[in-house]
Amino acid sequence: MSLMVFSAAAANLSPVFSVVPRHKFSPTFSERIKRVHHFGYRSNPNHCFKPITQPCRNSLISDKFPAVGARSTGPVAPDHLIEVVKTAAQTGAQVVMDAVNKPRNITYKGLTDLVTETDKMSEAAILEIVNKNFEDHLILGEEGGIIGDAASDYLWCIDPLDGTTNFAHGYPSFAVSVGVLYRGRPAAAAVVEFVGGPMCWNTRTFSATTGGGAFCNGQRIRVSETNQVERSLLVTGFGYDHDDAWATNIDLFREFTDVSRGVRRLGAAAVDMCHVALGIVEAYWEYRLKPWDMAAGVLMVEEAGGAVSRMDGGKFCVFDRSVLVSNGVLHEKLLDRIGPATEKLKSKGIDFSLWYKPENYAADV
Repeated sequence: MSLMVFSAAAANLSPVFSVVPRHKFSPTFSERIKRVHHFGYRSNPNHCFKPITQPCRNSLISDKFPAVGARSTGPVAPDHLIEVVKTAAQTGAQVVMDAVNKPRNITYKGLTDLVTETDKMSEAAILEIVNKNFEDHLILGEEGGIIGDAASDYLWCIDPLDGTTNFAHGYPSFAVSVGVLYRGRPAAAAVVEFVGGPMCWNTRTFSATTGGGAFCNGQRIRVSETNQVERSLLVTGFGYDHDDAWATNIDLFREFTDVSRGVRRLGAAAVDMCHVALGIVEAYWEYRLKPWDMAAGVLMVEEAGGAVSRMDGGKFCVFDRSVLVSNGVLHEKLLDRIGPATEKLKSKGIDFSLWYKPENYAADV
């Protein structure tokens, strides 16, 4: 079987790693978002502080939703960094491929939150590649937690098997996701998506570095140009805790199902965001994701020309508790519904502070 890798720049851990109706909502919310983003822009949104090879983002999108990607890959050259990222992700993916048609050894982190031996073996294989090349870098793995030196400017966010439940059932929506942050912002990442199904498993590759564009199987990709919600196909996700945020998103799912071509729930955040970058869906949103869920995918979307924000419309970082990614042109229209719903959660005291940020890790967020 062939193996392909997605790449792009970018288990519950103990809290010790934490820092700290169906009517269309008022269109004035979009105007409030513009004011929220008055600070934090690049000095000129029509130019990028990146190498000349970087394709600048759409200036209209940049004006409203600041870039989440790192300004550079730091002292590690982009070509070197992305090659190690891709190798790490592909090595983990080979572990998954070797296990995909075999019986699963399943344990539980929660009532319905699965983990398999394959998750652990994939993460171990990825860590070996990272440590061999960058022994001084900090690592945040879904299964293994924090490893390395918090003084490092680099943080590797590793999901060795995104969509474990799908994998356990042989349902084709799971991936290996590796994203690297430079001073807290995505610099490079790789996602290996498994496609097909039992008896015909395959993979495909997306790749990107900050300022270098996004690719699928080596070919440049772009988000879609769909500018009407009613002509869009959307994706969302739901966590394992059936709390207020879960209930709010059930309502959003219902609302957008009524006004779009449909809302899908595939169960693997990295895959969902790669699909936005590929242009086959227009947007994806979800509450309560972790850094390893988002670090690769958000950079992929941004480098494919899309927009990234929190679900309240605020400036996003990978330690946030919500994310909305889109093709850019639909972003404000989606926020007209998603934004007020999220503000209502905040008014009820739901915690949206940063989480899973390693203690003492220096991040420009």
